[in-house]
Amino acid sequence: MLTFADPTNDATPLHILSPDAVEPWLNEKPEHVANWVRRVGFRGNASETCVVPDQNGEISCALVGVGTETAQRRGRFLLAAAAASLPSGTYDIVTSHEDHELNEHALGWLLSQYSFETYRKNPPHGARLVCPNGLDKSRIEHIAAGEALTRDLINTPAGDMGPDALERAARELADLHSADMRVVVGEELLNENFPMIHAVGRAAAQPPRLIDLNWGTSGPTLVLVGKGVCFDTGGLNIKPASSMGLMKKDMGGSAAVLGLAHMIMATNMNVQLRVLIPAVENSISSNAFRPQDILTSRKGLTVEINNTDAEGRLVLADALALADETPPELMICMATLTGAARVAVGPDLAPFYSDDEGFAATLAQTARDVCDPVWRMPFHNPYETMIEPGIADLDNAPKGGFAGSITAALFLRRFVEQTERFAHFDIYGWQPTAAPARPKGGVGQGTRAIFEALPKVLGL
Repeated sequence: MLTFADPTNDATPLHILSPDAVEPWLNEKPEHVANWVRRVGFRGNASETCVVPDQNGEISCALVGVGTETAQRRGRFLLAAAAASLPSGTYDIVTSHEDHELNEHALGWLLSQYSFETYRKNPPHGARLVCPNGLDKSRIEHIAAGEALTRDLINTPAGDMGPDALERAARELADLHSADMRVVVGEELLNENFPMIHAVGRAAAQPPRLIDLNWGTSGPTLVLVGKGVCFDTGGLNIKPASSMGLMKKDMGGSAAVLGLAHMIMATNMNVQLRVLIPAVENSISSNAFRPQDILTSRKGLTVEINNTDAEGRLVLADALALADETPPELMICMATLTGAARVAVGPDLAPFYSDDEGFAATLAQTARDVCDPVWRMPFHNPYETMIEPGIADLDNAPKGGFAGSITAALFLRRFVEQTERFAHFDIYGWQPTAAPARPKGGVGQGTRAIFEALPKVLGL
């Protein structure tokens, strides 16, 4: 559980200082404090710490540096990087900061306590934080819990996180929040007209399925669609080993929307929420779908399969078409969809596509506010011809190698005609190297920015 410490009179005062604030702070302190801090060489550099003893050798306070403005622009959650180096105990931030800075410090501290412990227990961090005055303690804890859920799901290997297990995780979340959930499994997908979900997942040992979670009875309608490809071999267009190594994270879109759904439901946001997850494994067997097959989607559009490794857009298409039949006020799709997105913006940014200027502008602002970086990409209409193969309505893998993330987004948009406000996120879902508040492994991207934007976007 990523939670704050209870307030206590024994909490150690924690001062957060930039380099230009160190000397003014020391000038107001007793001589023995100033001498100690200067002697140990504390300068207020990013993630630098200093424990200050009193005259009896007990800890009187602790200092943490956040670095220069340049350092702060280049990094985030800088307080979290220092938390692990502080002695065990309870800490209370006593220096004044803007609310958004305090939010960043508090959330980052909680997220720094995360560790994936399904297979190995790790000793807990001993330094805990009291929630700073003026912040919404339960809200921050719910956000941290949603992020931890996303990380846990992505980090779990496919042997223990196949379609069955992903369904169980969604059901546990539904039960926690008294949500309704329905699942269409195996051959029933064909009976209920989800042919592309069935085609992609039919070769796996665990049958494909569509998870449909519903919560809330009032407020604007919101649909979250998450790609749940629990492992992606590439199908008959099999991936090389170098590309298959991280494919346990190919259900990162579903993990992201479940984490976001937890934030929404735990804070009792006034929305009617629907979560749709096509959960499959793209495997290889005698009945695997093939290159040059032509699939007919739920919407009736035909799709020529020119690469079985471009399967995510196929399963998402059926789910998006279902949601679009009763158009919500806002539909958001999240998927670890293309390597092209990583080439474009790297692993840290979450690229998104939307024709809604208001949504895009609001999201850009909230992303900055909550340190959850996103980057808008274009639904570039002239590229529509690239996804039209001639023999069928759509091509799932256009040749040429250009604009791969954009053409994938355009493919998905073809299945959303009635919903006026639609956004697609092409996320990575993985932290390749450890960073403050983000250990190496699964990570949420864009979800905190979306959560912060929703009240403004939906007029709550």
